[in-house]
Amino acid sequence: MIGFMKKDFAMIKSNLKLLGVMFVLFAVMDFIGKMDISFILPFLCVMIMISTFSYDYYNKWDAYSISLPNGRKNSVKSKYITTILMTLIVSIITILLSFLISYMNTKTINYELTFISMLGSIFGTLLVFSFMYPAIYKFGVEKARIGIFVVVFGIAIVGGLLSQYIDFSFVTNSLTFLEDYLVIILIVTGILMVYISYKISEKIFRKKEF
Repeated sequence: MIGFMKKDFAMIKSNLKLLGVMFVLFAVMDFIGKMDISFILPFLCVMIMISTFSYDYYNKWDAYSISLPNGRKNSVKSKYITTILMTLIVSIITILLSFLISYMNTKTINYELTFISMLGSIFGTLLVFSFMYPAIYKFGVEKARIGIFVVVFGIAIVGGLLSQYIDFSFVTNSLTFLEDYLVIILIVTGILMVYISYKISEKIFRKKEF
């Protein structure tokens, strides 16, 4: 399975320049108050991962991978693990950028607000690819591409715009009865979503003919 993951990371490497440009672009938009960076970058990470499906398709990787030992299972598993790792890496970078931008604008750092924003963004990212990956395995990346772009960027843009008008502290105060369990609830729910999505994708891929 490590070989499968190395293959995906090698393909992701070719998109690092695009990712870097997006980091700078959204950081500037956040700095001038036009967008919340925490709502964009993890979703962008998912889009980079989805591009690996296109590489696999055009290079007929799936047809080759199924000839390897446990090829079908490892192909799906590696895709999910790589996506989770990329999401965590990008999220950590985003948190650091959010701290920097907050300090540059206000000379203070709102740790609680940044944490809440990123937690919601990571959960949203897990939700997106939990729905999208089974669709890709079922219909193929070309047929699923339009739906992926509409859903991912739609949620990202709407979330970013709403972040300018929603008082997150009000939301936090409204959920005080869950404050001791909210993180656990989101983590457990996120794990369940990913696990169910993975099992569905694995089942689809096991039955798929090439």
